[in-house]
Amino acid sequence: MTRRMVITVVSLFLLSAISISGVSAHHSYLLTVQQLRAGLTKAPSMSQKGFILIDVRSAEEHATGFIPGTDLNIDFREIQARHRDIGAQLDDHLVVYCQSGHRSNIAAETLADLGYRHVYNVTGSMNAWLAAGFPVESGRR
Repeated sequence: MTRRMVITVVSLFLLSAISISGVSAHHSYLLTVQQLRAGLTKAPSMSQKGFILIDVRSAEEHATGFIPGTDLNIDFREIQARHRDIGAQLDDHLVVYCQSGHRSNIAAETLADLGYRHVYNVTGSMNAWLAAGFPVESGRR
């Protein structure tokens, strides 16, 4: 009985140390555009903006347009196998998005399961971004 209680308490502590949060498209926009307004001539790097922005849609979807400042495009189905491609430390802040938020939620949970402590999912993802009229870049990352 005591061992079971200790395991439960430790599990709850570990879960509280990992953060998967939602961040709105508007907040993501403000974080990205704030850096551009600060005089940067190109999309801010991770060190300049303080987080890594990852598009977890397919390469084909990504090519149709992505959020400015996106650092990587890794299909959500490949996130577990390719998470080292992100180049992040476990304490870095990772922001993921897809088209609607469903696949990015799966990617966020996968990243948290891998030990990343600060993972954020853009609520509504590209649909919310586009509905708000925010700018989109094209090409590939």
